[in-house]
Amino acid sequence: MRTTGNTILITGGTSGIGLELVGQFYELGNSLIVASSNEANLRNLKERFAGIETIQCDLADSQSVKNLVDTCLEKYPNINIINNAGVQYNYSFLEEKKGCHKIASEIGINLISPFQITYGLLPLLLQKPEAAIVNVSSGLAFAPKKSAPIYCATKAAIHNGTKALRYQLENTSVKVFEIIPALVSTPMTEGRGKGKITPKQLVDEFMHGFAKDKFEISIGKTKLLRLIQRLAPALADRIMKNGL
Repeated sequence: MRTTGNTILITGGTSGIGLELVGQFYELGNSLIVASSNEANLRNLKERFAGIETIQCDLADSQSVKNLVDTCLEKYPNINIINNAGVQYNYSFLEEKKGCHKIASEIGINLISPFQITYGLLPLLLQKPEAAIVNVSSGLAFAPKKSAPIYCATKAAIHNGTKALRYQLENTSVKVFEIIPALVSTPMTEGRGKGKITPKQLVDEFMHGFAKDKFEISIGKTKLLRLIQRLAPALADRIMKNGL
């Protein structure tokens, strides 16, 4: 897959992994459209990267996602997609008082919106001689931690849904990629875990795999985790149960 000359929609592109994706694709000469729910962050991003386009979108709200798709269909016909945005809530079902809201928000942002965006923009992608869909899952798709059952469930669904979509599109011009990160140092993981990699390390490794059409790109320690999970799944579960 080419890494320059694309028109790329990146959800969640104002911080963490998404921000690093924006920076590296921008430096390679791509056109960027960045979606985020935070209008102030989008304004700051436009000041930092001249010429990018931004769209405010609440990915937990289906109407807001529809508006995002409609805007892209109307204004950006050359688009590719990176579904990066994600949220993780860590809580116990035995203790959390606002679980219903958190469950709906987490599923909406992590699972429903990526596939709604992909479905809505797929007609544009199919018109291109080469196009890409990139979804971001997690090592927790393969061995979950007890503090984040909904996050782990959504990432397992992203993994399997991305693979199934790749099967559907294998005879088209649309390539379907999956980034499978280890624990990354981002605002979402602040105060949790150890041995984190930086967003730059993740995106550097992703770019290498993307250019070589490596459709499942396991990053960092996720490579070892997936090997352990295949050979000794109970050990992988023990390792990941309490998080890293």
